[in-house]
Amino acid sequence: MARGVLVKFPTPEAQLKRAVRQHLKRLGFKKGKNGLLLPPGQDKEAVRQLHGEQRSDKLEANTAFLARCAEELLPHFADGDEIEPANIRLALRRVRSDTKDADLFRLAALTWSVPVSAGFGRRLRYLVWDEGHDRLAGIIALGDPVFNLSVRDKLIGWNSADRSLRLVHLLDAYVLGAVPPYSFLLGGKAVAALVRTQEVVRDFKDTYGESVGIISGAAKHASLLMVTTSSSMGRSSVYNRLALGGTRYFQPVGYTMGWGHFHITDALFEKLRAYLRELSHDYADHHAYGKGPNWRLRTIKAALTRLGFKDSLLKHGIQRQVFLCSLAANTVDILRGSGADPDYGNLLSVAEVSALAVSRWMAPRGIREPAYRNWRKDRVPELVSGAVAGSLVELKQQSAQPASRTG
Repeated sequence: MARGVLVKFPTPEAQLKRAVRQHLKRLGFKKGKNGLLLPPGQDKEAVRQLHGEQRSDKLEANTAFLARCAEELLPHFADGDEIEPANIRLALRRVRSDTKDADLFRLAALTWSVPVSAGFGRRLRYLVWDEGHDRLAGIIALGDPVFNLSVRDKLIGWNSADRSLRLVHLLDAYVLGAVPPYSFLLGGKAVAALVRTQEVVRDFKDTYGESVGIISGAAKHASLLMVTTSSSMGRSSVYNRLALGGTRYFQPVGYTMGWGHFHITDALFEKLRAYLRELSHDYADHHAYGKGPNWRLRTIKAALTRLGFKDSLLKHGIQRQVFLCSLAANTVDILRGSGADPDYGNLLSVAEVSALAVSRWMAPRGIREPAYRNWRKDRVPELVSGAVAGSLVELKQQSAQPASRTG
């Protein structure tokens, strides 16, 4: 009689470790001699590749939403030939949850080639509306800033105590950009400039100025003094040298160190979270606002550590250029503890910034590059799916002849 053969099956922990390694390999990461991850490259195409699975997951999660709402929302986008750049008048429409504007924001965000975050903590979301043509021009979302950002803290002169005390005066622009055809008219610059306006400061004051900290229980007495942002594709051509009327709107201060979790998809994150839940780990479900900054990052780190991976697995190596936008003339002094009141004397209104941006960028661009007129809003679903790209160069290549109107 033949002896039975003992077959060993991999444990759930071993399967998860294998899934992590396979995921990173699939994205194109390699392991360097020092044990650090080596990304497939630093150019824009490499960054898009690294975000590919994450973007696919997001589109899949939005399948029902797109089927239900995309057709109804499409008329709010513009055809290129209905836009006269000199007549563009940009305005900000505050987005409230569970409204049609929220759906339109959601659809516009899905056109980004890099997946858009849902934000963290405090949030101000806007549709950038072209009142001159009654069409959507872009979107803005401001949320709580990253807690640890060395280039920001170095410029301000913060130590850890200063940062904990005064970070409440900052927001981060985690979504910032224009949609076609406005993106072909340097609309991204115009949208970015609208962050530095009287209306944004006022909305922040009305919404969060006297809020009470969930952790501290203390009144914040916050004023919006600075907005940070970072480019998703390395060095940015949108924010560099961004100035209007002699005022600099964003200041480059350096690059991130290449740490983060964007290369961990939602699907893999849920597996890591389930693993921690089996271990009764606090991070598995303690994700409510007030539990500390960047719960997702800390959750991933905790799971990877338990699995035997080094922290360096979170060093993806993709550096992003960081920019700061000061809204008050004495922003840095206040953030260093001067105790002075914010000086918003040189802050313009949305209408004033729009007029400057149209005159400086958008109208001249329309004259120099009339190919924007070839854009058709019925291509937005293709932009969402990734079947068509959204740059002016690619539009020229795709549209040697104007496309026929479809409605």
